[in-house]
Amino acid sequence: MNYFTWKDTGLTSDCTTLEAMAARFEEAAKLMRRMAQEGFTLKKQKTNQLITHQDPKIFESWGFINEEPPIKQLTLISIKEINDTQ
Repeated sequence: MNYFTWKDTGLTSDCTTLEAMAARFEEAAKLMRRMAQEGFTLKKQKTNQLITHQDPKIFESWGFINEEPPIKQLTLISIKEINDTQ
């Protein structure tokens, strides 16, 4: 499954006012709601929060980098996709 780790350190560390902090939180919330509508889900794994999507093409279209180990990523490639590239 495609995923990246959500780490919210520094989300507002560069903000100089409460208004700027509020705007940053609102911006992040809007993005998260849009991601949820597109089928992204949050999965807790030990102490990490992973944002996942079942469809690798949608995940990639958002520009996210898949943090799954390379060997796991290879298992997601279907035989049809391999044949289509030959």
